[in-house]
Amino acid sequence: MAADTPVDLISKVLEQQVLQSAQIIEEQLDAELNKLEQMDEDELERLKEKRLESLKRAQQQKQEWRAKGHGEYREIPSEKDFFQEVKDSKNVVCHFYRDSTIRCKILDKHLAVLAKKHIETKFLKLNAEKAPFLCERLRIKVLPTLALLKDGKTKDYIVGFSDLGNTDEFTTETLEWRLGCADIISYSGNLMEPPFQTSKKPGTGIFKIEKKTIRGKAYDSDSEDD
Repeated sequence: MAADTPVDLISKVLEQQVLQSAQIIEEQLDAELNKLEQMDEDELERLKEKRLESLKRAQQQKQEWRAKGHGEYREIPSEKDFFQEVKDSKNVVCHFYRDSTIRCKILDKHLAVLAKKHIETKFLKLNAEKAPFLCERLRIKVLPTLALLKDGKTKDYIVGFSDLGNTDEFTTETLEWRLGCADIISYSGNLMEPPFQTSKKPGTGIFKIEKKTIRGKAYDSDSEDD
């Protein structure tokens, strides 16, 4: 009888691992079912009440977030408003943009989607031309820039599209992954696997840098269409 090939051995090992994983899951389910079967009516009622209370708290939290402006992608009129908005929420994403920068408009599209999906985080935009002091303070020199703030403090930045696959065609999921890496949203995916588009070759969509001036201050623009 011929000996197993390396491929056959690997296949058998993988099959065994799958069977073991399935057995563990089955045992865990059986244990949960047995636990439920052994509960009396009072215990089941307490469990039901506990879950209902948890749902009520979650719903109340959502209402509190919405009252603070979460759940939508909003523009704030000035840098003065920025400080109050950041103070009111634990997690904030603020897009510093300029109307003439095409890549700022690309970010707008994705941020509007994520604002609705991740109500736990406040999503804002602020025209950099109206916020020279804030741009100076946060050292914002390239547009677009996303400032990621937690507990009122700047934790991270997303500058241009370099963290998003260096392409204008990055997906909303890619931006969501990057925000998850900064722990600024509740991300349920695998942080070790960035969902960059595999159909694009690395480096496509790389931008040219042009100098712009906002109230006397030079900014780099992450857009070749300015």
